Amino acid sequence: MTIDEYILSHSDEEGALKMFCRMLRPRRVLEIGTYTGYATLCMAEGLEEGALIHTLEINDEMEDFIMKYLKQSPHQDKIRVHFGDALDIIPALGETFDLVFIDADKRLYSEYFDLVFPMVRAGGLILADNTLWDGHVVEEHPKDKQTLGILSFNDKIKEDPRIEKVILPLRDGLTMIWKK
Repeated sequence: MTIDEYILSHSDEEGALKMFCRMLRPRRVLEIGTYTGYATLCMAEGLEEGALIHTLEINDEMEDFIMKYLKQSPHQDKIRVHFGDALDIIPALGETFDLVFIDADKRLYSEYFDLVFPMVRAGGLILADNTLWDGHVVEEHPKDKQTLGILSFNDKIKEDPRIEKVILPLRDGLTMIWKK
């Protein structure tokens, strides 16, 4: 699959990310899970000048691919890429975030949420991708760790009185979590 084919197959959700950035006008954004960098670029396009995205990717084998496309973007000055474990990098950032996009290891969504929640300003938004997990979240007895991680995360936020939340049925489920 080429990057253009990838982009075309995922345009609805990434278009929503860009629109969130345009509407919310966040100054500081955290993306956990860069992968190809396409969502990063979509969000950067929606940001105002002076805003900044910290994007985290654990797989350093993606670095050449990611950097190739980020360097071609007119929005590259809005992006800081960090390679390594998000659980180690996030505390070192020392930022308060207006918007967080979680799209990394599904087994760790609850840990990511717990780690970033104190770093999100009141009124800030956390977006969690893949929360419908290709329908696996409604299976009777799931056993794979990714599905169990998403189920645990969904249960965690369902019970959290500090937030309001809604799942959008975009692609594989996008949960919007608003911090009261």
